[in-house]
Amino acid sequence: MSRYFLKLSYKGTNYSGFQSQENANTVQSEVEKAFQILQKSAVVMVTSSRTDAGVHALENYFHFDYDGQLHAQFVYKLNAILPKDIVVKEVREVLPRAHSRFDAISREYRYYVYQHKDPFLEDRAYYFPYKIDVELMNQAAKELMNYDDFTSFSKRNTQVKTFVCRLTESEWNREGDCWVYHVKGNRFLRGMVRGLVGTMLKLGRGRITLNEFHEIIRAKDCRRASFAVPGHGLFLVRVEFGE
Repeated sequence: MSRYFLKLSYKGTNYSGFQSQENANTVQSEVEKAFQILQKSAVVMVTSSRTDAGVHALENYFHFDYDGQLHAQFVYKLNAILPKDIVVKEVREVLPRAHSRFDAISREYRYYVYQHKDPFLEDRAYYFPYKIDVELMNQAAKELMNYDDFTSFSKRNTQVKTFVCRLTESEWNREGDCWVYHVKGNRFLRGMVRGLVGTMLKLGRGRITLNEFHEIIRAKDCRRASFAVPGHGLFLVRVEFGE
């Protein structure tokens, strides 16, 4: 039995998230279905980073075990079967103990916000036509790296055993017509990036103060944070693995 890593990217608009769910169309279900059509055999894929409904990825991974020979043109053929909004970048054999989730040492996300109506950004960024203090938001973003317990920014009904995350990058930048929140860390909680963005936008609009922002973090209570921003502004841009 050989283990493989599958690298892919996708536009999440038409999917109810990355991981398989009952009675829902997901990225995982589409890839597993395409694999079964190509290889005439079923596998269960293990996800590296779960993304919610509407969220996009420039880079994400599965791993799977397969006792057989992959098609000589595996990547090309699989992409021919997959929908146009999912693309497999590569497949490679790895050590039997390699794990796409637990061996990832960092993940990077970007959240895009635009403030002037633009139909070409509608499903890839969050339209937020309000005046915001980006300098204050950036101050909050950088101070997030002084914390490691992000309980307040995790949605309920999560099965994680710890809410500790270590952020190594956290900042707002201007990219074209968008303000972009860039964050990198060893792991992220369910809804965490959207919770951070939503709460920082409240800060930028003057709805809360910087002191109140810190109080929300220290409260360790998800009812205090704002998860109001939509999934379609969020991109998983990179997953990094150790040697």
